[in-house]
Amino acid sequence: MRTYDLIMKKRNGRELTAMEIDYLISGYVNGNIPDYQMSALAMAIYFQGMTEQETLNLTKTMINSGETISLDAIPGIKVDKHSTGGVGDTTTLVLAPLVASAGAPVAKLSGRGLGHTGGTLDKLESIPGFSTDMTVPELVDAVKNFGVAVAGQTGNLVPADKMLYALRDVTATVDSMPLIAGSIMSKKLAAGADALVLDVKTGDGAFLKSREEAFDLARTMVSIGNGAGKKTVAVVTNMDQPLGKAIGNALEVEEAIMTLRGKGPADLQELSLYLGGWMLALAGKCSEPEEGRAVLLEAINSGAAIKKFKELIRSQHGNDAVVDDFSLLPHVENQVKVKSPRAGYVQRVKAETVGVAAMTLGAGREMKDSKIDPAVGIILEKKTGDRVRIGEALAVVHARDDASPEMVDAVEEMVLTAYEFSNEPTETADLIFGIVE
Repeated sequence: MRTYDLIMKKRNGRELTAMEIDYLISGYVNGNIPDYQMSALAMAIYFQGMTEQETLNLTKTMINSGETISLDAIPGIKVDKHSTGGVGDTTTLVLAPLVASAGAPVAKLSGRGLGHTGGTLDKLESIPGFSTDMTVPELVDAVKNFGVAVAGQTGNLVPADKMLYALRDVTATVDSMPLIAGSIMSKKLAAGADALVLDVKTGDGAFLKSREEAFDLARTMVSIGNGAGKKTVAVVTNMDQPLGKAIGNALEVEEAIMTLRGKGPADLQELSLYLGGWMLALAGKCSEPEEGRAVLLEAINSGAAIKKFKELIRSQHGNDAVVDDFSLLPHVENQVKVKSPRAGYVQRVKAETVGVAAMTLGAGREMKDSKIDPAVGIILEKKTGDRVRIGEALAVVHARDDASPEMVDAVEEMVLTAYEFSNEPTETADLIFGIVE
């Protein structure tokens, strides 16, 4: 088998076999195939695509390139959720304890934020003492004892993906549907869950701007998951405007706590209940997602959900008193209202612009080694469909106390440009566009 011949085969639109894909990926990870040949293969895949079977075989080979996690010691059907990323996407902080409070074990491996999208680990680590650094045995023990754990990825989980993504990032081949799907699903399947619910976001604040692309990715990932023997569904959701009202790490923890108490933003609660209903159905805790939704709503109303979040915090060495006392979370005094320049109705709040504004404050990372400030961020006082008066607050910027006035002014201007107005009432767009089973 020669790498040159396989590159040519894919360049000409022919299907690679499982053995050929294994030869290519294993050879690259082992250092036997150089970057320039793997770059050529990635570009061939970008233009020619891959069949469902090729994409499944690619994902399996990537999984086998490193360690995999076994959750067999945890009783029951383990269910996981993955989001493709967005602005104000606080669902994991809500879903993990919420679903666990209904009896479905959740062993969650999450990532850090990069660019205008937030990272679950950064948000949880804004809780004093909270540690996301867990070994696999510690993760398993935590889920066995408390029903839930959220940790960072282990160092040798799917090394092929790390190498391939770094290469794609500098060769203009990131936005290839089979390579995106293989990257996401290899990490999720290697993490050991029995069932997966995928939240595929589309719109201004998502990396997939078009709904058609989002459904394509959803179908591809569901095909991979089911092909690998895992019950998988994907929900395509709206990220044209930020989810909830808070953008920023400690601010989103507060919002998650309020949502677990039944007092959070309507859109964040609705999406959490919808995704959680599917998680319970796949975990065998109910027969239909709608039944699961009702179970989760009762867990919120009874206090079981917030109690489980306290257990999660304690089990990972955090101070669970933050649940009842937000002053224990990082906060800033430098809070600036962004006032509306006109009266009318909010027609749109551009999610990516707000996300970049929060990143500029220090809530996100422009580079991988950028330092996060857990206290800063933005609270949206008005969202799509809301009526607004001249001078009324659209948002509140939470800036570092030592932030320069020029930087705060620039962020305020960014937030203003994110808002579009109408003289007539504006209907809010659907939150959930559809589901792929």
